[in-house]
Amino acid sequence: MRTRLRIVLPGGNGQVGNILARHFHAQGHDVVVLARRATLAPWRVVNWDGATLGNWTSELENTDVLINLAGRSVDCRYTTANRRAIKESRIQTTHLLGQAIGHCLHPPRLWMNASTATIYRHALDRPMDEQTGEIGGNEPNAPAKWHFSIDVATSWETTFFDAVTPNTRKIALRSAVVMSPDRGGIFDKLLRLVRFGLGGTSASGMQFVSWIHDADFLGSIDYLIARDEIDGVVNIASPNPLRNREFMKALREAWGSRIGLPAASWMLEIATLFLRSETELVLKSRRVIPGRLVEAGFQFQFPEWESAAQHLVRRWRATDRSVPSLAS
Repeated sequence: MRTRLRIVLPGGNGQVGNILARHFHAQGHDVVVLARRATLAPWRVVNWDGATLGNWTSELENTDVLINLAGRSVDCRYTTANRRAIKESRIQTTHLLGQAIGHCLHPPRLWMNASTATIYRHALDRPMDEQTGEIGGNEPNAPAKWHFSIDVATSWETTFFDAVTPNTRKIALRSAVVMSPDRGGIFDKLLRLVRFGLGGTSASGMQFVSWIHDADFLGSIDYLIARDEIDGVVNIASPNPLRNREFMKALREAWGSRIGLPAASWMLEIATLFLRSETELVLKSRRVIPGRLVEAGFQFQFPEWESAAQHLVRRWRATDRSVPSLAS
């Protein structure tokens, strides 16, 4: 990796974007976030609407790394309007960036585009890697709403790889849930359940949870930037997914709690209705492993959830929760 890189993060004002921006800024890189609204940050924030070409396209000239994170959050009810926004926001921004790169005299050397580990089928039987993993959507008895997520993921990746960018290396990041102590993130929400005695098994507890510690997420991104020979689809996940029952037990133990009330499927349906979310985020079995990263020699700092949960809990406790986060 060069001493100082120019890194552009479209949609980089969300939780994962802030994690990346903080990391790259601390390394001394030139960081630019493309966002729909101005935010206070120690790096440059440039306005874009995610829909039309504009002055922001000049930010892509001579860029070393472009990491597109733009897209409406999936942590919502899958109403008709939300489904349209979730899908269109990803396809539209990805297509737009492809157009912008095509107009560059000196295009980005590397374009990473967010994708999702949810693209794989509901898997209880075996792990899913990039080579042998099966794309979901045809599982028997799977709820229709799960098919929507597969449609979003496959359409998103198709738009990305269809973009004609002959001088730009491209990687689709099929990422599992990034675990960090940041306020409002998934770890913060799960820990809140544990703190109030509600962090028990979800439904049968047999479904697998794929996850990645934020240190390994950042390390894998640095690794991919430095390895010019890697392109295409890459799974960003811990090599050791585990069942929901074991996942929540380890989190309770990391917090120091012995009690965690379980939640039956019907209870999750009611809870997600009030939380304006979907049970797919909890009930779908994501058994994803990082085949290409492991094969390339990437070393995980936190390959096991038990030690990762303990480390994240310590960091969460050390954080001043009264100070607003950049993502809030």
